[in-house]
Amino acid sequence: MMSMREAAALDPWMLFREDEGLTLILAKAAADKLDFKYDGIFRRITLRVLSSLEAVGLTAAVATTLSKAGISANVVAAYHHDHVYVPAKEAQRALEALQALADAGRRGPAVLSS
Repeated sequence: MMSMREAAALDPWMLFREDEGLTLILAKAAADKLDFKYDGIFRRITLRVLSSLEAVGLTAAVATTLSKAGISANVVAAYHHDHVYVPAKEAQRALEALQALADAGRRGPAVLSS
């Protein structure tokens, strides 16, 4: 199994250690170069709203919006922003759905694709 130090050297966007092993989010080119197996290709949508890690409701609103659109999502909450990973083929629809959420009540998050 790869060590945390070896994994960090791959410059991943996310690295998480679980009992079963390491999870990495990294560029497809890097994964292919190392012959890594992966389940799919995803696009990242960064929510450009500064939210506290203790804030209530942002993840639920995003998940509900994408669920209603039939789009699966994995949310990674970082210190400054939340990042939503969606299947690459659904990225544009996901972005549009989240932009509609933001537009519906300017109280919501401004959404930009990275």
